Amino acid sequence: MPPLRGPRVKKGLPRPVSPAEALALAQDVEDNARQGWTGARDFALLLLLYGAGLRIGEALALTGAALPLGETLRVTGKRNKTRVVPILPAVAAAVSRYVDACPYPIAKDAPLFLGARGGPLAPGVVRASVRTARRALGLSERTTPHALRHSFATHLLAGGADLRSLQELLGHASLASTQVYTAVDAAHLLDIYRSAHPRA
Repeated sequence: MPPLRGPRVKKGLPRPVSPAEALALAQDVEDNARQGWTGARDFALLLLLYGAGLRIGEALALTGAALPLGETLRVTGKRNKTRVVPILPAVAAAVSRYVDACPYPIAKDAPLFLGARGGPLAPGVVRASVRTARRALGLSERTTPHALRHSFATHLLAGGADLRSLQELLGHASLASTQVYTAVDAAHLLDIYRSAHPRA
């Protein structure tokens, strides 16, 4: 008799954080850093994830050659696929503030984001800081560095961005990967409807 298989469980949809929550998260991580420059670093990194839709691995793979940040940034994503993303002035300013505060020189061929001892910054350090901050702010456990990328996509879609443009900005190989955000946006609207409609 062949083994029985349970029903397929639908993969949970990413839940976006609001712009205010994204900023509060980055600010709390900075405020509670052990050193001022590492706080500025983490603030800049989280703003980059939210403001440009980068994966954490993509942000940590950036080198000093990206400096100074202009209006756009060339990013290498999965399968070595490169894309160009726009950079908000606030993100560029946060990165510049981190670079000015960093006690180590940032070489063109070395990582842009450095750890406390001057080596490459490990993603686990950032995830741990976000975990502490989200608990302090009472945010969902789904509020991770990757959730900031999801929020970037969801907010752009809600603002009128088309799926093809969003696919390019996120670096998705297929449109099917990007289409999940239409469901995310619908789920967000349903949450608003349920909390606001008197008959919901």
